[in-house]
Amino acid sequence: MKRLMRDPLLWLMALFIALLLLMPWSGPLFARWFPQLDRPVYQQESFFQLALAHLRLVTFSSLAAALIGLGAGIAVTRPAGREFRPLVETLAAAGQTFPPVAVLAVAVPVIGFGEQPAIIALMLYGILPVLQGTLAGIESVPASVKEVAKGAGMSGWQSLTRVELPLAAPVIIAGVRTSVIINIGTAAIASTVGAKSLGSPIIIGLSGFNTAYVIQGAVLVALLALVVDRLFERLQRCFSGNVK
Repeated sequence: MKRLMRDPLLWLMALFIALLLLMPWSGPLFARWFPQLDRPVYQQESFFQLALAHLRLVTFSSLAAALIGLGAGIAVTRPAGREFRPLVETLAAAGQTFPPVAVLAVAVPVIGFGEQPAIIALMLYGILPVLQGTLAGIESVPASVKEVAKGAGMSGWQSLTRVELPLAAPVIIAGVRTSVIINIGTAAIASTVGAKSLGSPIIIGLSGFNTAYVIQGAVLVALLALVVDRLFERLQRCFSGNVK
């Protein structure tokens, strides 16, 4: 029990949930900090609902980015796909080079306002870390191990699924971890195209010169990123332990 109570992840999760629930009643505190503001607390939408919407955006975009990045990384490390590796890396890098705001500006006239253009922008922004992690992880598997698998009669698919991917898992997860954390912070701009997220107080606060709104949204986004980062750290540690 004492060990559990000292767990930073537990305290971060408790703090995040507490702020989500108690933020609407923090008016006196923010009114004291910002006496010039008529409405010191964002109340247009529930912070809890905004957090769920933010997580939905990050989950969908990160899953798509992980599938594309992992699939592309595996494909270009196979003998038949090695010649396409420079092209795939260039395209993935280009996806992260374009600012998400620019992607939104192009996507909105075609798709419309809402979550879809935001998910596309976040997905493009999140592919590169997953691709790099997949390439680095698979390449870190010793050639001798692959030769042993081949000598044991494994097919290319069996070697990939039973040997290469399990050994590369910690590095791949590190890439996915980076992608997800980037998306958590970047998802705040989704509110500029009508999608609900924890960025809503930030965007409205910036447009209305309301610093209190900006602080409320930014603190929750930062805490969410810390919680998810800690969760991925545990997952990565489990896979590293299994590999050892």
